[in-house]
Amino acid sequence: KALIEADLVDCIVNLPAKLFLNTQIPACLWFLKRNKENKKKTLFIDARNLGTLINRRTRVLTDADIQQIAQTYHNWKMSESGLAGLKDYQDVAGFCKSVPTAEIAALNYVVTPGRYVGLPDEEDDFNFAERFAALKNEFEKQVAEEEELNKRIQNSLSKIK
Repeated sequence: KALIEADLVDCIVNLPAKLFLNTQIPACLWFLKRNKENKKKTLFIDARNLGTLINRRTRVLTDADIQQIAQTYHNWKMSESGLAGLKDYQDVAGFCKSVPTAEIAALNYVVTPGRYVGLPDEEDDFNFAERFAALKNEFEKQVAEEEELNKRIQNSLSKIK
């Protein structure tokens, strides 16, 4: 709470699990800075879904993953200071969000990145009527198959003395 109120927390990055050999739990990086360019704001980055498993116990961040995290942070710093480069910062649902201190205070100073970045936007190409018709058709076939199997079972049981 004191670090947030003193405006010292610049960025918090939630890392994926299995990055370290001695623990399976995810780590979280805190970047603290005096005289921040982004006054009364903190950048939250949720990188839990990044990285590649190299075996069942170890995950590594690729160069592209590291670049994505770093570029997001640098774009955020530059956009807030008015020095935006070729790529301006934008919040990305499920990955990053710039959050005012007042919003953090309203959530009782919980600083878990996932709470702020939310879930990723998914393409909504789901056609309910089409999907429902397909599921109904499949269900009707299964009911008919069940009736046929029940008749065969009854027939087999009637032959047993």
